[in-house]
Amino acid sequence: MPTIANTQQAEAWNGWEGQLWADNPDYYNGMLDGFNDALFAGAAIQADDKVLDVGCGTGRTTLLAAGRASRGTALGIDLSAPMLARARADATAQGVTNAVFEQGDAQVHPFGDGEYDVVISRGGVMFFADLVAGFANIARALRPGGRLAIITSVPSSPEGDYARATAALRDHMRRPSPASMGMMSMTDPDRIHQVLTDAGFTDIHMTIAEAMENLGRTAEEAAAHICAMGPVQFNLSHLDEPTIATLRNAVADGLRPYETPAGVQLRGKVRLTTATRP
Repeated sequence: MPTIANTQQAEAWNGWEGQLWADNPDYYNGMLDGFNDALFAGAAIQADDKVLDVGCGTGRTTLLAAGRASRGTALGIDLSAPMLARARADATAQGVTNAVFEQGDAQVHPFGDGEYDVVISRGGVMFFADLVAGFANIARALRPGGRLAIITSVPSSPEGDYARATAALRDHMRRPSPASMGMMSMTDPDRIHQVLTDAGFTDIHMTIAEAMENLGRTAEEAAAHICAMGPVQFNLSHLDEPTIATLRNAVADGLRPYETPAGVQLRGKVRLTTATRP
């Protein structure tokens, strides 16, 4: 791998948490796919565009971008080798030939100056060790007038669907797992605006996007997925299996009101930010 600035994140996403995402792409995409329409509306990808997907993970948004840039290209960059292996396999299986995946750190990666028309990210930009440096490198990779569209987390609400459904876990969630460190680094809109301004972006706009998150076919399946997620698994690792099973059953009970014929559906929110390289 080339030069890495985010060494902690590189270690984490090439460890057990990265493998967890690579092994369960349908689950994690089920949580996030509802926000794709907002992301791509903000990106406004054209058929001839060259698109850069930062923190592409298992490649869902890169492949979708490649479909929109039908006469252009899409590059997905990520720190995680196991997730990129999944992305490449999916590209091959789907017959997508204009998407390429590269392992690297977008904060310091030597992108060509003005190489891309559009940069997208479904959360990956939250994990830069130095946010301004990371976005400045992205701005350099965009052509003048190029567009940025990113999705980032919003502060969790105790009244939200997920918080209500997983209340049994609340007292156990004391620390971020290694891969989730930095996940809340861009929840403050004033901070986002300052970072992007300092990185050289203009025409910055933010909005809250809401969508349904699909967590599994049944409450039991969704509870098993949630308790296996990196941050939860990390915080429950000191407990014995009977105690974890009791918590898993409590989460299933909390999720049961959200069961629908289409699966376990919870309302979620993210922040969509768009900006322009002048």
